[in-house]
Amino acid sequence: MRITERFRAGVFLPVVLLLLLYSASFLPAAATSDEVIPAEVYVIPLREDVDRYLGVFLGRSLETAKKAEAELIIIEIDTFGGRVDTALEIASKIGAASWARTVAYVPADNGGRGVSWSAGALMAFSASEIWMTPGTSMGAAAPVYQTAEGMEAAGEKTVSAVRGQIAALAEKNGYPVAVALAMVDMDVVLKEVYVNDVVSLATAADIEEMERKGEEFELGKTVCDSGKLLTLTAGEMEKYGVSSGTVSTREELIASFGFTLEDTVVLEKSRADSLITFLTSGAVTSILILAGLVALYLEITSPGFGIPGTIALVCFAVVFGISGLIGNLGPAEILMFVTGVVLLLLEIFIIPGFGIAGIAGFLLILGSFVFSQQDFYWPEFDWQWTIAWRNIGIVGISIIGGIFSIGVIMAALPRAGLFDRLVLHGQGDPGYAGKNKHRKGEKISGAAPETSSDKVSEPFPPGSIGTAITDLRPVGKVKIENRTVVAETDGEYYDKGTQVVVLRIDGVKVVVSAREE
Repeated sequence: MRITERFRAGVFLPVVLLLLLYSASFLPAAATSDEVIPAEVYVIPLREDVDRYLGVFLGRSLETAKKAEAELIIIEIDTFGGRVDTALEIASKIGAASWARTVAYVPADNGGRGVSWSAGALMAFSASEIWMTPGTSMGAAAPVYQTAEGMEAAGEKTVSAVRGQIAALAEKNGYPVAVALAMVDMDVVLKEVYVNDVVSLATAADIEEMERKGEEFELGKTVCDSGKLLTLTAGEMEKYGVSSGTVSTREELIASFGFTLEDTVVLEKSRADSLITFLTSGAVTSILILAGLVALYLEITSPGFGIPGTIALVCFAVVFGISGLIGNLGPAEILMFVTGVVLLLLEIFIIPGFGIAGIAGFLLILGSFVFSQQDFYWPEFDWQWTIAWRNIGIVGISIIGGIFSIGVIMAALPRAGLFDRLVLHGQGDPGYAGKNKHRKGEKISGAAPETSSDKVSEPFPPGSIGTAITDLRPVGKVKIENRTVVAETDGEYYDKGTQVVVLRIDGVKVVVSAREE
């Protein structure tokens, strides 16, 4: 059975998309970088929930500061938290910026919330110093995940991983490890310990070690009891030796390092950054996938390559392209998507019925979308399961919405004649916009004019004879009584030129079969 023009057009779509996506996956992180301005101090504000794109923004900003040969990097952290994977990525990038002095600063000005909680605390401990503003706080960094009943604490495996990471960061940068642990683990108990009138916080294990060594100390109050997470105010952070100091404004912080505002560049998100942040939201991703799937269906079921195919290309290119910029898209996801589309095309145009190829294609497309939204394939930790189920939900809603939309379109287009706008018409077709050569009321001699319509204004009686003018796979166009209409079979595939007979009219559908000689 030969491959139809529609199949070739359908194959062309994923091939073009493959080239676009493969190029997008290798776009540099600095594709929308800010202008490099020589300055001693660079301020990078992270004043929002920790989302997928925030790590890309920070990495690009650090590269800009490095090119400017900045000596001091101030990371302004004002967040309730967010994605654990992005927080770990940000912490790694800040820790790798050994070419400059890094300072985590929790501000309370400019309408900020004045908190560095959850993932924000993890990011702060990755800097070489922590400074805070009066009225701000830091802590409550235990990983949690969303359930049907609300937020719940993550399992021991996840807590252990985050606990180990924040302890390593605290140890590397000279912060009290006990404080970092108590912010993550509710089993950690912290008490005040006074040595030579200097107060610090210690765990039960730390106190036992001090007693074993014979050190002289006095115990104070219990700051964090079992079953609670540690959160410290700006004053407490300085009191217990966690932060380097407390300042009222950014200008005061910069001055404490011997610089002025004239020596400072503040990086803000560009319009492109804001657009990408918007496009990476779950709602927008779901809408793009839904629109792309519906447009892909319309392209497959219509002649040639036109508006629906272009819309599908744009939607899928945005979804996968953004994932490529973030670093979640690889050759595997691209290959899965293209293979899935090809299998669906084979199922629709070549293989009768809907079987293994169609199901496999559907699952591959589903998997490509899910995996492109995350940087892992199989979840290992609770927070990864949360992300995976969220992505499955986004894609699932898109597919369910797409199926519903396609059903509505299939029912509405024949009645509304909307599909006529998506295809070219010949001169004899009703949609042709050429000049009418006949005056009103003038009798036209010769054969009856041929008409074309996607709806059946005057139903053909069963037994009417016609000819397929396109392949029926199983939907196509047939000419009956000098009228061109959309018809379909009961699942059989017929080539162009096959003589057909009308079996019945189901509402607006003309059902035909091959005419028996």
